[in-house]
Amino acid sequence: MIYIVLLICFALGVPIVFSLGVSCILAIASDSSMSMVWIAQKMFAGINSFPYLALPFFILAGNIMAEGGISRRLITFCSTLVGRFRGGLAIVAVLVSLFFGAICGSAAACCAAVGAILIPGMLEKGYSREFSGATVSVASCLGVMIPPSVPMVLYCFMAGSTASISDGFIAGVIPGFLFGLAFILVAVIISRKNNFGGDRVYSGKEIWVAFKDAFLAFLTPVIILGGIYSGIFTATEAAVIAVFYSIFISMFVYHEITWKHLAKIFRESGILAASILLIISIAAVFSVILSKQHVPQLLAQFFANIAHNKYVFLLLINILLLVLGMFMENASCIIIMTPLLAPIAASYNVNLIHFGVIMVCNLAIGMVTPPFGLCLFMGADLAKAKLSSMIHSLMPYLIVSVIALALITYIPDFSLGLVKLLTH
Repeated sequence: MIYIVLLICFALGVPIVFSLGVSCILAIASDSSMSMVWIAQKMFAGINSFPYLALPFFILAGNIMAEGGISRRLITFCSTLVGRFRGGLAIVAVLVSLFFGAICGSAAACCAAVGAILIPGMLEKGYSREFSGATVSVASCLGVMIPPSVPMVLYCFMAGSTASISDGFIAGVIPGFLFGLAFILVAVIISRKNNFGGDRVYSGKEIWVAFKDAFLAFLTPVIILGGIYSGIFTATEAAVIAVFYSIFISMFVYHEITWKHLAKIFRESGILAASILLIISIAAVFSVILSKQHVPQLLAQFFANIAHNKYVFLLLINILLLVLGMFMENASCIIIMTPLLAPIAASYNVNLIHFGVIMVCNLAIGMVTPPFGLCLFMGADLAKAKLSSMIHSLMPYLIVSVIALALITYIPDFSLGLVKLLTH
């Protein structure tokens, strides 16, 4: 009964936290061994963990950097390097999303920050609205693959102690660059075919000035990841350092943020972080209820009956996650599905870090996939493009995404190569 109610709530567009909450209340009301007080206890226990502090701090750091002029400086520098080529600004969109993703870890923040600056420039250079919106939208998904990735942080929390956040971060590097290369190839081919873009050749002095201006932005991922892997600080401490570093360069070096503006960013970041933590807390209750009703075991038995080896299992998981990504927000999907799927993946001897990369990449693609892709809508709005036409422009990107996803799924070293190199 509770699962029917949950599906009805999803279909009606009820926010995920209320959908889960209603389902949990119904389950507890029908079980005399549990009380309503138990919900509050489990909700608190579900988020009473020091590593969870990384989540709000990474969100805050990303929002400060998105507002602090960093994206504009990255765009300027990348434009001096490749802007003169056919499809140059489309290449810039991908390159900046790679760098900006390594700073903020959020696809939506990446799409908003990069798109607001780059799409007007693309339109001015003759790119179509549909192609401009599609390119920025799909490139922004790199923001959740490249470390530090907020969805990867969530996955590692939900997967438990067997999934290290630092290993999850580094495992996303090669997949992120693989997707980025695939997007660049598609962008260049389409741009040459349609004669999009082409700018003047920048002098060495202009390139050097742009690089110096963006240098502090480039240092951000070096500080965060270098500190984690050198053992100087943990992922949670790295998130706090990222906040202080972003405030320093945005306010006192770039002078793009005032104290009043900073207060607004803190408020918006707090609201976003609270909404995610609220989902995590109620999902912890829902997970216990699922365990009491033996749902993970039933799901494992279902996969065992139809997937006789891990390759078939991974194929089914990719299909499942792609479909879920079309309809659900990625944080909600990770919070709900990880406790169910991670133990089953482990039973097939799938490395849980590798599985996390597969999950994050699938859900990243879902953010630009109809009918409910968040970045798809943001890109269409920023480019003032018709959604149907933009989806047509998006198809080549989605095709190469599926190919890249297959490589990541069935060749684990695409995900685990750097992890093995750094840990052995």
